[in-house]
Amino acid sequence: MRRTPAIGRVPVRDVRPAVECGRRPAKAVAGETFQVTATVFREGHDAVGANVVLRDPKGRRGPWTPMRELAPGTDRWGAEVTPDATGRWTYRVEAWSDPLTTWRHHASVKIPAGVDVGLVLEEGAELFGRAAAGAPKGAERDLVRAAARTLGDDSLSVRDRLAPALSPQVAAVLARHPLRELVTASEALPLL
Repeated sequence: MRRTPAIGRVPVRDVRPAVECGRRPAKAVAGETFQVTATVFREGHDAVGANVVLRDPKGRRGPWTPMRELAPGTDRWGAEVTPDATGRWTYRVEAWSDPLTTWRHHASVKIPAGVDVGLVLEEGAELFGRAAAGAPKGAERDLVRAAARTLGDDSLSVRDRLAPALSPQVAAVLARHPLRELVTASEALPLL
């Protein structure tokens, strides 16, 4: 008997490809890329993120592949994935609340307007500190930790406090190791 998955705070619906609602495996060719899509949304205005996770025929979880919104405002997300061996695979979509993207948006609106500047910077320091804990030990973690410390340093100007947190280097680390909250996973779908 198939179990109906629970819907979390960040629902993942209509994952494709799906043959007979996932009762039969989708088919692919080893080494060829195909697109996985899903509808991902959340109540309110907070940002969301999503990724695809493949499991190989031996059940090993592969690296996750980030998804992007296919058409802004449609809640439809997609990513290209490539199984590299023949066999029975599975794939699932994970979606989550993205507090750092939400913070960046709030900061871009509130700081220029002079609204709650200290609060926004302190919130950023806390979020970047949490994000640093999820980055690998070494240079990447140190970079994000430094951004968190600088955001929290009220002896600096607002511009100087923001600069490291909004740098392309920190953004690249956080794209690889995002701070994910309220993670919801779709049911695993079969792939042959």
